[in-house]
Parts: sequence; structure tokens; C-alpha cells
Amino acid sequence: MNNIVFNLGLIGWPVDHSLSPAIHQAALQAVGLKGSYELFPVPRLPDGAAQLEDLLNRMRAGNIQGLNVTVPHKQSVIPFLDDLTAEAQEIGAVNTVVLREGQLVGENTDARGFLNDLRKNLQSFPDDKAALILGVGGAGRAAAYALTRAGWQVTVAARRFEQAEILVGDLCNHRSDQLSAVPLSQEIAAVEPFQLLVNATPVGMAPLDSKSPWPVDLPLPRSCFVYDLVYNPKETVLIQQARALGLPACGGLGMLVEQAALSFEIWTGSEASRFQMYAVVGEDLVEPSESQEVKHDA
Repeated sequence: MNNIVFNLGLIGWPVDHSLSPAIHQAALQAVGLKGSYELFPVPRLPDGAAQLEDLLNRMRAGNIQGLNVTVPHKQSVIPFLDDLTAEAQEIGAVNTVVLREGQLVGENTDARGFLNDLRKNLQSFPDDKAALILGVGGAGRAAAYALTRAGWQVTVAARRFEQAEILVGDLCNHRSDQLSAVPLSQEIAAVEPFQLLVNATPVGMAPLDSKSPWPVDLPLPRSCFVYDLVYNPKETVLIQQARALGLPACGGLGMLVEQAALSFEIWTGSEASRFQMYAVVGEDLVEPSESQEVKHDA
């Protein structure tokens, strides 16, 4: 294993803000593996189709050992792959690609990464667990999948309401009583009280770092935990809004590290050093207590 050079990378657009190279380099060094992690900026399809196909062909040829996939390709990469894990297929989004027996297989570590970090940040899950997710892209799909399987009632909101309805239809799979959709507008004020608000939109990240995904002039609910999947900047406008009201809130750095650790373990077969991965982004590793453990039945 130590003689293998792991050439890893991230496909997305844009990717220049990414902390993934530093995180994965720390993971490689921690277990004594040789390799690197490169950023692959690939424009939104159809413009980036040739580049995307070229990168995947390089992986088929053994020149790349692992790829992460981020916005805007978590769903558009699927037709280019040979197979999906059951989890990635049900979520309808891929963030990790691995070569197995000559086939490119799409996996999803976002759902487990999100849930792992959520249980570290919440003291305990309430008995009546209700969440509102803003955004229905790959990250929103993963969050909705994870939460419904952990027993939450989930409402998803999108500016294009039909996209939220599609997500609900795709993810129901015998859980139709746990999922609903609303427009991302003032109408979300009518959503039943919820204990968790998740931002799964890119609003809050450059070039939208001066904006909040929460509708203008609509007050945040007074009793919820705010989880912003945006990790750069560390404190988004939404997090600032939440903390100004005394609400507990966190950004997406923890999820970033957790999903990266799971991807790293898939590619290398080595246990990821989460301690080193958190340290490189300036965060402390906090282990969940027994009261924070979340059952995931997927």
C-alpha cells in the first residue's frame, strides 16, 4: 500500500476557494501515504462535458485514484459513471467517485458526513424532530436523505418550487409522510415549528457572501439550530443573523471534513485521521457523547 501514489482531486466550478487539498494532504501524511490532491475546475455542462469526460477517462486508465465532485456536477456527473451505490442512487447525487474492477462507481459521503457533524453540534435531538432545508441541489438532497432516515420530519424549500417537489418525489420511497415541499419565499413562515434550519444553497459563499438565503424581512424562528453548509467564509450572513438572535449556529466545516474522511477511507482503505484533518482547517475535533448518537438505518 505504501508504494501506491494516490492522485486525488476535486471536480467543480468554481473550486479555487476549496479547502479539500489541505484536508486530504493532511490525511495522506497522517497515515504515511504518498500522493496529492488537485483541483479540477470544470464549467457547468454542456460547456464542461469534454473536460469531465477526460478526467473520468484518466481515472479509468489508473492515472487518478479518487475524485470528489462538488457544485454544479453532483447530479450531472451521474450519466458518465458505470454504477452507483444504493445510497447515491436514492439520493440522486454523487460526491465521490472510485474505480472498482474497471468500473467508475459513484458514492455519496455527504449524507453520512452531514449527520456525523450534526450529532456533534446538537446537544440532543428533540423528541419531535422537524427540519427545514433551504436548497434542493446535491447537498440539499443528501441532507434530506440523512435526516429522514434519522427520523426527522423534513420540509424542503426552493425558489423554483417544482424542483423541491421533484426532490420530494425522488426521495419519498416509503417515507412520504416525512417529506414535504414549499417555495423558498415568505411562505415558509407557514411551515410548522421546526428545530433545525439547514442552508444547502450557495448563498453566503462568494460571490454571494454578502447575502443570506433567508427571505428578506422574515424573522428567523426563535427556537431552532441553524446549520449553514457553506464553510467559506466560516461565519456567513445567515450565521450572523442567527447569533444576533441568540440562536445556536454552525457552518459547514465539520461536514466538509467528515465527508472528506469518508471519501479518503473509500479510496485508500486506510482510516482517516480526523484529528489532523480538523486541525488543518483550524477546528477542534469534538467527539459526540452517547446522548448525541444518531441511528442511521440506511
